[in-house]
Amino acid sequence: HITPEKFYVEACDDGADDVLAIDRVSTEVTLTVKKDVPPSAVTRAIYGILGTIRLVAGTYLIVITKKKKVGEIFSHAIWKATDFDILSYKKTMLHLTDIQLQDNKVFLSMLNHVLSVDGFYFSTTYDLTHTLQRLANTSPEFQEMSLLER
Repeated sequence: HITPEKFYVEACDDGADDVLAIDRVSTEVTLTVKKDVPPSAVTRAIYGILGTIRLVAGTYLIVITKKKKVGEIFSHAIWKATDFDILSYKKTMLHLTDIQLQDNKVFLSMLNHVLSVDGFYFSTTYDLTHTLQRLANTSPEFQEMSLLER
């Protein structure tokens, strides 16, 4: 969900009530609940957050807008991120000079080029950041940690 003040990222899992709120001015990230999302917010589907990047115009949020299932590992779906959106935290670019606008445009073009290259894979239920051999040698405590905590 997008408002002029915040980005709200809502999980689509059944029973999930938590919503990630990202302040577009302070860049502060907090956890809130669905009822705090204003009804006026523009809603769109995303499949994940790739991250944030700071360019000349300010901070941008990079989200995954399309995905393709490419396989499974132990019944865990593996997805390829195939399309992205780059969302500006800033509501306007009026604070930039013409040279800064041009530089920002060049950097956005470079970023779009990098995102168009194959190789962005993810899973919401399996740890792709460690090899199977390494996962087999980890402690039970590590195995019980959520993917976020790892």
